[in-house]
Amino acid sequence: MGLAITTPAFTANQKIPERFSRDGGNVSPQLEWRGEPAETRSFALVVEDPDAPQGTFRHWAAYDIPAQAHRLPEGAGSQKGVAGIRMTTAKNDFGNSHYDGPQPPAGHGVHHYHFRVFALDVPKLDVSTDCAAEDVLEAAQAHTLAEGEMVGTFAR
Repeated sequence: MGLAITTPAFTANQKIPERFSRDGGNVSPQLEWRGEPAETRSFALVVEDPDAPQGTFRHWAAYDIPAQAHRLPEGAGSQKGVAGIRMTTAKNDFGNSHYDGPQPPAGHGVHHYHFRVFALDVPKLDVSTDCAAEDVLEAAQAHTLAEGEMVGTFAR
Protein backbone atom coordinates (compact mmCIF):
# COMPACT_ATOMS: atom_id res chain seq x y z
CA MET A 1 0.00 0.00 0.00
CA GLY A 2 1.28 3.47 -0.87
CA LEU A 3 0.88 6.84 0.78
CA ALA A 4 -2.78 7.56 1.58
CA ILE A 5 -4.48 10.76 2.77
CA THR A 6 -7.88 10.86 4.45
CA THR A 7 -10.10 13.19 6.42
CA PRO A 8 -12.95 12.55 8.85
CA ALA A 9 -14.59 15.74 7.49
CA PHE A 10 -15.93 14.18 4.26
CA THR A 11 -15.83 11.01 2.19
CA ALA A 12 -13.58 10.79 -0.88
CA ASN A 13 -15.23 12.09 -4.05
CA GLN A 14 -18.13 13.55 -2.06
CA LYS A 15 -19.19 17.11 -1.19
CA ILE A 16 -16.91 19.12 1.07
CA PRO A 17 -19.04 20.56 3.92
CA GLU A 18 -19.77 24.31 3.80
CA ARG A 19 -17.71 24.81 6.99
CA PHE A 20 -14.52 24.19 4.98
CA SER A 21 -15.44 26.63 2.16
CA ARG A 22 -14.69 30.35 1.91
CA ASP A 23 -18.44 31.00 2.12
CA GLY A 24 -18.60 29.03 5.38
CA GLY A 25 -16.04 28.96 8.16
CA ASN A 26 -13.02 28.82 5.81
CA VAL A 27 -11.48 26.27 8.17
CA SER A 28 -9.04 23.67 6.88
CA PRO A 29 -10.26 20.10 7.48
CA GLN A 30 -8.40 17.64 9.66
CA LEU A 31 -6.08 15.59 7.44
CA GLU A 32 -4.34 12.30 8.17
CA TRP A 33 -1.86 10.27 6.14
CA ARG A 34 -0.08 6.94 6.38
CA GLY A 35 2.01 4.55 4.32
CA GLU A 36 5.04 6.73 3.62
CA PRO A 37 8.42 5.17 2.75
CA ALA A 38 10.86 4.64 5.63
CA GLU A 39 13.32 7.18 4.17
CA THR A 40 10.78 10.06 4.35
CA ARG A 41 12.38 13.19 5.85
CA SER A 42 9.39 15.59 5.61
CA PHE A 43 5.97 16.10 4.04
CA ALA A 44 4.36 18.75 1.86
CA LEU A 45 0.67 19.28 1.23
CA VAL A 46 -1.06 21.04 -1.67
CA VAL A 47 -4.79 21.61 -2.21
CA GLU A 48 -5.81 22.53 -5.75
CA ASP A 49 -8.85 22.90 -7.99
CA PRO A 50 -8.15 21.89 -11.61
CA ASP A 51 -11.71 22.89 -12.64
CA ALA A 52 -11.17 26.63 -12.10
CA PRO A 53 -12.08 28.76 -15.15
CA GLN A 54 -8.51 30.00 -15.66
CA GLY A 55 -6.83 26.66 -15.00
CA THR A 56 -5.62 24.96 -11.84
CA PHE A 57 -6.15 27.14 -8.76
CA ARG A 58 -4.16 26.38 -5.60
CA HIS A 59 -5.96 26.90 -2.27
CA TRP A 60 -3.25 25.87 0.18
CA ALA A 61 0.35 24.70 0.34
CA ALA A 62 2.07 23.62 3.54
CA TYR A 63 5.60 22.27 3.64
CA ASP A 64 8.50 21.33 5.89
CA ILE A 65 6.04 19.21 7.88
CA PRO A 66 8.16 16.88 10.06
CA ALA A 67 8.48 13.24 9.02
CA GLN A 68 6.98 12.07 12.32
CA ALA A 69 3.76 14.07 11.71
CA HIS A 70 0.87 12.07 10.28
CA ARG A 71 -1.97 14.47 10.95
CA LEU A 72 -2.92 18.11 10.73
CA PRO A 73 -5.80 19.04 13.03
CA GLU A 74 -8.84 20.93 11.81
CA GLY A 75 -7.95 24.58 11.41
CA ALA A 76 -4.19 23.96 11.05
CA GLY A 77 -4.11 25.88 7.78
CA SER A 78 -6.37 28.61 9.06
CA GLN A 79 -4.36 29.86 12.02
CA LYS A 80 -0.84 30.84 12.94
CA GLY A 81 1.06 28.13 14.76
CA VAL A 82 -0.52 24.82 15.67
CA ALA A 83 0.48 23.24 18.95
CA GLY A 84 2.98 20.47 18.32
CA ILE A 85 3.14 20.92 14.53
CA ARG A 86 5.92 22.77 12.75
CA MET A 87 5.12 23.69 9.15
CA THR A 88 5.47 26.56 6.73
CA THR A 89 2.76 27.82 4.40
CA ALA A 90 3.10 29.36 0.96
CA LYS A 91 0.92 31.98 -0.72
CA ASN A 92 -2.14 30.44 -2.32
CA ASP A 93 -3.67 31.74 -5.54
CA PHE A 94 -5.85 34.16 -3.53
CA GLY A 95 -2.53 35.70 -2.37
CA ASN A 96 -2.89 34.45 1.23
CA SER A 97 -0.40 32.41 3.25
CA HIS A 98 -3.08 30.16 4.73
CA TYR A 99 -5.83 27.78 3.72
CA ASP A 100 -8.66 29.24 1.68
CA GLY A 101 -11.45 26.78 1.04
CA PRO A 102 -13.56 26.14 -2.03
CA GLN A 103 -15.26 29.12 -3.65
CA PRO A 104 -15.96 28.27 -7.29
CA PRO A 105 -17.88 30.78 -9.41
CA ALA A 106 -21.64 30.51 -8.83
CA GLY A 107 -23.27 28.35 -11.47
CA HIS A 108 -19.93 26.96 -12.70
CA GLY A 109 -20.84 23.42 -11.73
CA VAL A 110 -19.09 20.92 -9.51
CA HIS A 111 -15.38 21.51 -8.86
CA HIS A 112 -12.98 18.81 -7.68
CA TYR A 113 -10.57 19.72 -4.89
CA HIS A 114 -7.43 17.59 -4.77
CA PHE A 115 -5.80 17.24 -1.34
CA ARG A 116 -2.29 15.98 -2.16
CA VAL A 117 0.36 14.90 0.34
CA PHE A 118 3.98 14.30 -0.67
CA ALA A 119 6.54 12.24 1.26
CA LEU A 120 9.88 13.95 0.62
CA ASP A 121 13.52 12.89 0.75
CA VAL A 122 14.64 16.22 2.28
CA PRO A 123 13.86 17.74 5.72
CA LYS A 124 13.25 21.20 4.21
CA LEU A 125 12.30 22.39 0.74
CA ASP A 126 14.60 24.93 -0.88
CA VAL A 127 12.01 27.66 -1.54
CA SER A 128 11.87 31.31 -0.55
CA THR A 129 9.93 32.34 2.56
CA ASP A 130 7.43 34.27 0.40
CA CYS A 131 6.99 31.56 -2.21
CA ALA A 132 3.76 30.63 -3.97
CA ALA A 133 1.93 27.31 -3.71
CA GLU A 134 3.05 26.51 -7.26
CA ASP A 135 6.71 26.86 -6.13
CA VAL A 136 6.11 24.40 -3.30
CA LEU A 137 4.51 21.92 -5.69
CA GLU A 138 7.43 22.18 -8.13
CA ALA A 139 10.04 21.80 -5.37
CA ALA A 140 8.14 18.92 -3.75
CA GLN A 141 7.82 17.00 -7.01
CA ALA A 142 11.61 17.08 -7.39
CA HIS A 143 11.99 15.33 -4.00
CA THR A 144 8.91 13.08 -3.90
CA LEU A 145 9.29 9.52 -2.63
CA ALA A 146 5.53 8.88 -2.60
CA GLU A 147 2.31 10.83 -3.12
CA GLY A 148 -1.22 10.37 -1.84
CA GLU A 149 -4.37 12.15 -2.98
CA MET A 150 -7.95 12.55 -1.85
CA VAL A 151 -10.61 14.46 -3.81
CA GLY A 152 -13.62 16.33 -2.48
CA THR A 153 -16.24 18.22 -4.49
CA PHE A 154 -17.95 21.57 -4.10
CA ALA A 155 -20.37 23.72 -6.12
CA ARG A 156 -22.12 27.07 -5.54
